[in-house]
Amino acid sequence: MFVSGFVSVVGRPNVGKSTLINSFLGKKVLIVSPKPQTTRDRIQAVLTNERGQLIFLDTPGMHKARNKLGDYMVNTARSSLQDVDLILFVVEASAPPGPGDAHIVNYLREVRTPVFLVINKIDEALEGFNEKQLPLYRKLFDFRGVFSVSARTGENLEQLLREIMTIMPPGPSYFPPEMVTDRPEQFLVGEIIREKIILCTKEEIPYSVAVEINRMELQDNGLLVIEAVIFVEKKSQKRIVIGKDGNMLKQIGTAARLELEKFLGSHLYLNLWVKVKKDWRQKESVLRQLGYY
Repeated sequence: MFVSGFVSVVGRPNVGKSTLINSFLGKKVLIVSPKPQTTRDRIQAVLTNERGQLIFLDTPGMHKARNKLGDYMVNTARSSLQDVDLILFVVEASAPPGPGDAHIVNYLREVRTPVFLVINKIDEALEGFNEKQLPLYRKLFDFRGVFSVSARTGENLEQLLREIMTIMPPGPSYFPPEMVTDRPEQFLVGEIIREKIILCTKEEIPYSVAVEINRMELQDNGLLVIEAVIFVEKKSQKRIVIGKDGNMLKQIGTAARLELEKFLGSHLYLNLWVKVKKDWRQKESVLRQLGYY
């Protein structure tokens, strides 16, 4: 019997939601970084095998919003709890439950969807986690199941995947079997560039940067030309992204180009510009231009 269903993956920022989904799929579809709030939008990642098809909804980490972009991210995460077959509430074994977890549980109580508690990063677990911290999580909510995994090493992921499949209803393939995400190629290209900016820069840059793809064009000689604009909020941030003698922008461009060539299977020319768009995270018109909302 072929089963299919939608699985929403929620949790606080930086608990490993995107890494978990990438590990399920066996390939990198979603960008990841050590920085919180890397994921800004809901992205559907599709896993198809002989048993069925799972559509994972990767969501922004639930946090206290401080601008319109933050409002959008939190509302996106909340809306992902509706009309799905299962919710994976991801937490860290390297930290006890906190106010952020309790806040998310309040949202979980508003829906009737079954919830699995997924304790990630067991390879970094606190000493005595099962005896001291796990009972605290169990008190928060009546979870359908509790699973301890490591998205990074793959430990216990097969068991979790089997249990997810077990509770999925009979259903069709919503997407072709070769499809791994619902997002267009241009969106994924922008996300890969943004990931490299996050990994290469520090301080406030990861939170105030956005990427817009202006051009993707395959030349007659087989070279793919990509032109993208990196938006920041301040002139000081622009200087950081460009770096001394342009070295930081070169580093970002090289890292992005190498991954994009692997991802797209094509040699490419990547041209990046950096522009200041003051307080863009507070401007709904700019957020819409960049694909949010």
